[in-house]
Amino acid sequence: MTLDKLCEQYFRHLAVERGMAKNTLLAYRRDIGRYLEFLAGRNIETLAGISELVVADFSQSLGQVNGLAESSVARILSSVRGLHKFWLIEGITDQDPSAIVKPPKQRRHLPKGLNLDQIMSLLDAVGPMPSEDANVADDPIRLRDRALVELMFACGGRISEVLALDLDDFNEEGMVRLFGKGSKERLVPIGKFSNILVDMYRTRVRPMLAANGKGTPAMFLNQRGARLSRQSAWTIISKAAKSAGLGDEISPHTLRHSFATLVLEGGMDVRQVQELLGHASVTTTQIYTKVSVDQLRETHANAHPRARR
Repeated sequence: MTLDKLCEQYFRHLAVERGMAKNTLLAYRRDIGRYLEFLAGRNIETLAGISELVVADFSQSLGQVNGLAESSVARILSSVRGLHKFWLIEGITDQDPSAIVKPPKQRRHLPKGLNLDQIMSLLDAVGPMPSEDANVADDPIRLRDRALVELMFACGGRISEVLALDLDDFNEEGMVRLFGKGSKERLVPIGKFSNILVDMYRTRVRPMLAANGKGTPAMFLNQRGARLSRQSAWTIISKAAKSAGLGDEISPHTLRHSFATLVLEGGMDVRQVQELLGHASVTTTQIYTKVSVDQLRETHANAHPRARR
């Protein structure tokens, strides 16, 4: 069996047995596609031709030849190691040449977040907070955009999770049902302001947008009545960030970072934050505690009379 066909077995395993999300599966395909191109360049067409040295050379080539960042090299190598481990477990091969090839050590970068004043500037740049009696017919899209961004900050969800929301994923108790990696479900509260805006969008704007489409349960729609895309959401936030003077590096994930940092600063337990973010391990969540500690240290240095130099 060719390497391509053996890889397809792995992709089916990821999609069916592990319930991997579509975007994650596409990322695995891209990473392993690089590996297959490398093997083809070495005229390696079977598993027997893949040795530990070959895998190590592939890892080294990613950084030295292709100039990829350490994080990208680590991610691609992780995909390759998962592939070889699958072949070993399934009995397709009796050895794993990737097992001893370690990814490069990564410098851990603290996530960039916004403070509350910056968040409010971003939200106001997206669209104004309408009053209950406001007429939104003249500019319905701005209400949709404000509801979307307000919700993203309120729940700390990934952009893919928020855009995947359907109408019945919201309940009357002010909770939203998000489906994270591996289709794991979690309930997250969204708060007063987000509830108001989402409800106004749902009752006043969404029906107008839905009339342009073929019918979809999606909560957030584009002007053709179809589910709003990731690219559209990125554009909404990017334009608002520039308008608010927050620079070019603000992304949907910045809102998730900001949510995590601010609720930790507000006193929420790290385990609770882990649950809200949908992290499989608390270790992933703990990076935000470092952010809070750094901010606390800076505040102390500025405020305490014996801390100043």
